[in-house]
Amino acid sequence: MDAKISGESNLQILLQSASPQHNPGKYVFCTLQQPAPALLTAAVAIMQENEGTTLVLPQAVADEYQLNYEYIAGWITLMVHSSLAAVGLTAAFAHALAQQNISCNVIAGYYHDHIFVADDDVQQALVILNNLGQAS
Repeated sequence: MDAKISGESNLQILLQSASPQHNPGKYVFCTLQQPAPALLTAAVAIMQENEGTTLVLPQAVADEYQLNYEYIAGWITLMVHSSLAAVGLTAAFAHALAQQNISCNVIAGYYHDHIFVADDDVQQALVILNNLGQAS
């Protein structure tokens, strides 16, 4: 039995209706072997890797716990409900950002794609992402 895949998969529609939204605050990527429960609760994203657990945390939380980090990011959410099987969305926005020398770190949730860019690049990234549907 085939399961119906939720969300939009047409790339043109995804780009035209991306609706990027800036989530206020500054975020950092930290890695720990055994994160405290409070850190797991505070994390906006968690990725278990062989080397340790990566947490995306509000910078203030990382500072409070005196955690090391190298990259201070702004968090942008594409509000369109993209299908997990959609082809080309990540490539399209990553390419557009790369053309302006903006790095991006992407995490796909069930409903939305979340893009972390250097905090200083958030406003320019929003302009680029808002224009994707017009350029395609």
